[in-house]
Amino acid sequence: MKLKNESLLQRHEKEFKRILKMNLPKGQSAFLWGARKTGKSHYLRKHFPDSVYYDLLETDLYFRFLKQPHLLREEILALDKKQLLKPIIIDEVQKIPLLLDEVHLLIEKVNASFILCGSSARKLRREGINLLGGRAWRYEFFPLVYPEIPDFDLLRALNFGLIPSHYSSSAAHWKRSAKAYINDYLKEEIKEEGLTRNLRAFAEFLDVASFSNGETLNLSNISRDCGIDSKTVKEYYQILHDTMLGYFLYPYKNRIKREDLVATPKFYFFDVGVVNQLTKRTIQELKGSEAGSAFEHYILMEIMAYRGLKGLDFPIHFWRTRAGLEVDLILGDAEVAIEIKISEQVRKSDLRGLVAFQNDYRPKKALVVSRSPRKRKIKGEGDQEIDILPWRDFLEMLWSGKIIN
Repeated sequence: MKLKNESLLQRHEKEFKRILKMNLPKGQSAFLWGARKTGKSHYLRKHFPDSVYYDLLETDLYFRFLKQPHLLREEILALDKKQLLKPIIIDEVQKIPLLLDEVHLLIEKVNASFILCGSSARKLRREGINLLGGRAWRYEFFPLVYPEIPDFDLLRALNFGLIPSHYSSSAAHWKRSAKAYINDYLKEEIKEEGLTRNLRAFAEFLDVASFSNGETLNLSNISRDCGIDSKTVKEYYQILHDTMLGYFLYPYKNRIKREDLVATPKFYFFDVGVVNQLTKRTIQELKGSEAGSAFEHYILMEIMAYRGLKGLDFPIHFWRTRAGLEVDLILGDAEVAIEIKISEQVRKSDLRGLVAFQNDYRPKKALVVSRSPRKRKIKGEGDQEIDILPWRDFLEMLWSGKIIN
């Protein structure tokens, strides 16, 4: 596995230019959600340098507000008018849910605006906490994406993932960092937030779930392998979803041949590097089934990040028949059908699922993302065609709005 040298990567880490745009009108508040270590705090400090900033990871601040949430209100009321022109930032807001009542009051009383940053709204919703009743816009932060990375290295991304500090690591440092991330965050954070009482069972579930990443969920099998009941397995998956650590991908359905389609969703962790650490997987070259699974995972996460960062709301599904025909991704209402192949040579015989989907649904675009050296166009179903795209071309088209917008 050949990867760029460490000094070059350290330089690139400083050059990551995050593409999220938080253009808030005067007086507008916002939530910013995203998994830990994706760069939310760094982004906020860089783009809102003049804002009053509260970080609830600071233990003295945390315990002060935990005991007396009203102190936030008193401190904000003491700010001068110039300071109130900038949004007030509260990082890790989910740690003290009662602060949101104070925030709500301040929005109404002095027209203050806030950016409320966190890694999970689960605890807030579970406790019936005030989420500001539509007064705050919602933004989501993601790991690094293709246009943010100079000299993007696909093999590095498929091994280390796209958490900024992980992508920039040396191979030796990545193993330590990824292990610490899983132990300190995926497990301890879950425990700290009180999301599950049985941390040992949850840790066992994580290991088993990682091997099912990107596959249709079989709760009974996972339950048996973990030694916990199916209801708990389902709840653990929901915890991962609510804490921004993964996404459900549901099958595409409409009235055409509905009875012939599978109904079970898939689940993907939010970062391919996290899956690699949990499964102890290393991808030596861009070939084979493991590289193919990681490549499919990466392309899906890129599309999800594109949708979130651009503020779009098109649905993302997969399509699979009970006979085994499948298309990896369906975007919109069957507007775009995408098959993802790690190979350099893609033949029509490899695309039976995509051809069948064209026949039934006639998507506007049928694409294959691959390692093909050049773009190609092959005959699909009837008068339709299938575009074979090199992965870089696909990503450039995606981020320029030429795939779906």
